[in-house]
Amino acid sequence: MELWRKRKEKGKARKCFLENGSIFLEKLIADCNGISNPIRMFSFDQISKATNDFDPKCCLNEYMQFRWYKGNIEGRPYTIKRYPERLYERKEEMAYNEIALSARVSNHSGFLKLIGCCLEFPFPVLVFEDLDYTVMNHRGSVGSFLEAPLLPWNVRLKIAKEIAIAITYLHTAFPRIIIHRDILPTNVFLDKNGKAKLADFFYAIALPEGKSWILEEQVYGIMGYIDPTYFSTRLLTEYSDVFSFGILMLKGEFTETIYRVGVRDIVEAERCQVDMLVNLTFRCCERSVEKRPKMIDVAKELKRIERSLS
Repeated sequence: MELWRKRKEKGKARKCFLENGSIFLEKLIADCNGISNPIRMFSFDQISKATNDFDPKCCLNEYMQFRWYKGNIEGRPYTIKRYPERLYERKEEMAYNEIALSARVSNHSGFLKLIGCCLEFPFPVLVFEDLDYTVMNHRGSVGSFLEAPLLPWNVRLKIAKEIAIAITYLHTAFPRIIIHRDILPTNVFLDKNGKAKLADFFYAIALPEGKSWILEEQVYGIMGYIDPTYFSTRLLTEYSDVFSFGILMLKGEFTETIYRVGVRDIVEAERCQVDMLVNLTFRCCERSVEKRPKMIDVAKELKRIERSLS
């Protein structure tokens, strides 16, 4: 009976690999012109063993679209991302899109590095590096949402700068502008040295070459972070990421909490930095797209703010 079950699983895995492999290759060629950083292919058995068949005890975080697991393969720790068994057609395409775009940026230090994937499940399983990462919460800290202390001001400013640099890379490094569309605290990982890594390209999209905008049939993103212009017109541009970044600065409490009564985590010189960051944040959140700065200018301004104390 056990032998029959294993044969059935392997037959199903092979069928998934053939179907998913062709879709993935087509997506990779379309989005990256066939040029991408090499990634490793993992087997069904390797992923199942690493996660103990996706045991909840191995689950790091659970979201609506996917779950993060921690597991070891051949003695090395990895962070493993799994989609649910069922995704409707448009989101199925997004799953393959995430592999293609994650592979494209995996050599940049500002992103969670994609090591490889497994195509032997109904939907691809993604395998990322694991360097004792922690995920930020919606307060801009790490750990329990209510109990975790805020990160020191200089660390918050450094994280803001590193995220801005990563988004700038998406907007400027390739012939086709990449719009992330899902910039929020829980998509920011911090390594053991406090280095920020942007993750999750599920909603990301590469604009047609030579184009700076696209008209979407449906709006994607998380309410509260979505650009209101994009939400009302379905017109997606790089400035939608700028708006989301501004909201990240506000909702992630990179700026707000230092003005609360009883907070004593900054000195007067740092308060000047906070004032500059607040001003920059509000410019990013302008309702008018024309009044928002480009992400490259945001990154430059954050570098200048950070240097103002040195």
